[in-house]
Amino acid sequence: MSVLDRRTVLRGMAAAVGLPYLEAMTPARTSAAEAPKRFVTLFQPNGVYPPAWDVKGMGADYEFSPILEPLRAHRKDIQIISNLGTNAKGHVAATSAVLTGTPLQVTANDPAFVPKMGISIDQLLAQKLGRQTRLASLELGTEPPRAGGENNLPISFASTVSWSGPSTKVDPEISPRAVFDRLFGSKDLRQSALENKSLLDRILEDSKKLSRKVSAADRRKLDEYLTSVRDVEQRVERTLAPAPETGWKPLTKVTMEPPPEGIPSKRDIHLKLMMDILLLALQTDSTRIVTLMMAHGFSRQNFSFLDGVKGDHHSISHHKESPELTLPYTIVSRWYISQYAYLIERMKQIDEGGTSLLDRSIVLYACELRDGNGHTTRNLPVVVAGRAGGLKPGRHVVLPANTPLANLHLTLAQRMGLELEKFNTSTGVLTDLA
Repeated sequence: MSVLDRRTVLRGMAAAVGLPYLEAMTPARTSAAEAPKRFVTLFQPNGVYPPAWDVKGMGADYEFSPILEPLRAHRKDIQIISNLGTNAKGHVAATSAVLTGTPLQVTANDPAFVPKMGISIDQLLAQKLGRQTRLASLELGTEPPRAGGENNLPISFASTVSWSGPSTKVDPEISPRAVFDRLFGSKDLRQSALENKSLLDRILEDSKKLSRKVSAADRRKLDEYLTSVRDVEQRVERTLAPAPETGWKPLTKVTMEPPPEGIPSKRDIHLKLMMDILLLALQTDSTRIVTLMMAHGFSRQNFSFLDGVKGDHHSISHHKESPELTLPYTIVSRWYISQYAYLIERMKQIDEGGTSLLDRSIVLYACELRDGNGHTTRNLPVVVAGRAGGLKPGRHVVLPANTPLANLHLTLAQRMGLELEKFNTSTGVLTDLA
């Protein structure tokens, strides 16, 4: 083809993304080597009602708040961190800053409307550590991008917290079946990889020719697209020429039945499916970096399935201190925290040769806003679970006011093994976490 045929490209991309991993379907022995570190992020939108989130006390001597009460059984496994912020304005910019620390920006006179910000910490970890697994990272969600705008930014940009570059967002997969097939599909592995490698070679060759014929703005868009293509290309290459099997091996097999086609109609069922697949991805060492958007960053999800809640989440977040809204707002936040508690409990139950999956992980829980009512982005709701890299949970850590959220990113990146002195807007590391 002389130019990129969109249907062929998308068909090829879908096939490559669905490459199976047959080794994960059979048991493997755990060697004496140390289990790898994992990095997981759970994102909750629309902030919280601060009086129902804030805990009393510091260090190990603190009292759980109403929202955080579901984490009581995991007190020794978590760190509640206060006074981190981004100074972002609005849902879209704040969502983009959750894993970057850098609010999303778009130059008003830029005809190509290219967003500008920093890479997200999950994608930096994927780029540095992703070669150790078949999938460098896994991005999951439960809601599709939304139309509309906020503060001259597309609301669709709030569909993700993952950015592989200053202007390249990584959209999450919201279909449980699509994620499962990507991880554990049953097609002939090598034949599928060879077919996709041939297609990718053609795409890349034709893209080079096309790049010489288009405008600078289109060339930038094409470069962003090719970033995704090259990610698939690397996964195909790892399938055709896997790394030698040395060191730690997962002790597990895939026992979960493939989810049904389509998107579950019930939010609680949908999210639980995604978390169960997330656990399998980590257990089978298919990836070590996972991000889960529990909802869109501008979510209007209806939570009427919870007793005492009517209306959509975004609307009740603008509570104006009315008890008729602060109460359901708190119920929704508590429900989200209970999902985090479920994941922590499951990770604690997974043995990896004398240590648990949670002990070898960093599991970050974060909101883009402190309070949806005023869109405040100082003293954000942040919890970190796990002990990977020497973290010492079991405390409420109170940092100096207005500490950059990027300081947490830098600290966690170092705990994951990256030799990094600065990350985006960071001003230093958080020595209080270990």
